[in-house]
Amino acid sequence: MRKITLALISVLAILLSSCGNSLEQKQTKAGFFKAQELFSEPTRPEGQKDVIELKCDPIDTVRIAFIGLGNRGSSAVYRYTFMEGVKIVALCDLVPENVEKSQQTLLEKGLPKADGYTGEEDWKKICERDDIDLIYICTHWDLHTPIAVYAMEQGKHVATEVPAALTIEECWQLVNTAERTRKHCMQLENCNYDFFEIATLNMAQQGLFGEIVHCEGAYIHDLRGHNFNEDGYWNMWRLKHLEKTDGNTYPTHGFGPISHIMNIHRGDKMNYIVSMSSDQFGMSKYAKEKFGEDSDYAKREYKKGDINTSLIKTEKGKTIMLQHDVTSPRPYSCLHTVSGTMGFAQKYPQKGIALEPNAHHFLAEDALDSLLQAYKHPIVEDIEEKAKEVGGHGGMDFIMDSRLIYCLRNGLPLDQDVYDAAEWSSIFELSQRSVENQSMPVKIPDFTRGSWQKLNKVTYHIN
Repeated sequence: MRKITLALISVLAILLSSCGNSLEQKQTKAGFFKAQELFSEPTRPEGQKDVIELKCDPIDTVRIAFIGLGNRGSSAVYRYTFMEGVKIVALCDLVPENVEKSQQTLLEKGLPKADGYTGEEDWKKICERDDIDLIYICTHWDLHTPIAVYAMEQGKHVATEVPAALTIEECWQLVNTAERTRKHCMQLENCNYDFFEIATLNMAQQGLFGEIVHCEGAYIHDLRGHNFNEDGYWNMWRLKHLEKTDGNTYPTHGFGPISHIMNIHRGDKMNYIVSMSSDQFGMSKYAKEKFGEDSDYAKREYKKGDINTSLIKTEKGKTIMLQHDVTSPRPYSCLHTVSGTMGFAQKYPQKGIALEPNAHHFLAEDALDSLLQAYKHPIVEDIEEKAKEVGGHGGMDFIMDSRLIYCLRNGLPLDQDVYDAAEWSSIFELSQRSVENQSMPVKIPDFTRGSWQKLNKVTYHIN
């Protein structure tokens, strides 16, 4: 018996020793597990420069083409009818009725009809025109990068709906094309311009929260009714993504505002991500209950887990949490949580700010209102009333569009650049790859290729 026990101890010691050696091979000298570098950072092509704080020649009247006129595109056309210094030149959508609807929007505002396009590849013809300055993209996700890249190659500035890219390869296509052509590529992340979010950006930049240590963002939105609505998303494109993709497939609404608060690629950068998804439950349950157990929708396999949670570590030791859930019966939330050494802010589920020396409790409602008024961001001052009147998610869409046109007309750097577009969109594939590999850490590419060190904070420029 003693011999058997000694033999077992010897085997166990060998196994533990082997395990230790294996771990040592995976750890860095600092003792941390090394994030897997699944995606290379290609060397910047010779003669190509970064576009940090890119300035282009001012455009007195910005001539715009809208490509994609579903809910988001048609709403954008409506907002631009209230804008000065713009001319709507072309409207494009595969559904002729969508083009006609936006034409009527122009006519009702006393504006001339735009040129209409309905062909499958008419977006290329639009990009090739020499009387257009800005291509505004509101198509389904799969066309965002192809249209943006082609438009920049044809000498056009680009504004694209979110996410700007679906893969790391597409992220690099956007970056390299913008750097090579010296054209703006803005991702239309409207949540950066919501009143609470942009006020907390101002607070953070003025030191109210102290050193920002941790932020949280999310997209929690019950979209089951929209995803299964055949009259909703064109050709059911969003449902198809839920069938084939896991991870965080819509990261930018929660991530955009906190990315700017944390100065990502303006003095700090993201290093690696760890992501985990629950299994899929909600889509199948909803499909069976709504359409029946023998229906096509009920028999389909949905790859997208109900809830995805991702954690990110930055170069300067800060942390970020992102969540995504579009299949659960729960209230809407983008979280927007900001935690610093002197204070705390959150938007959901209860809007509140807590500050030293009484940070155990949120400020009273009247004190919160006074604080938000005192820290109203300068870009909101002159436009808030009109933004709320025109609308678009409470006014933030109109502020976003106004800022885009203001910067183009004044030759200023845009609030959101192509690196924002690449970084925020990269979570789409990075989270997916981490989930597929038992939540292993995945290295996040530096899309600025070192240029993140040029600045120390994000700036929304005003002449």
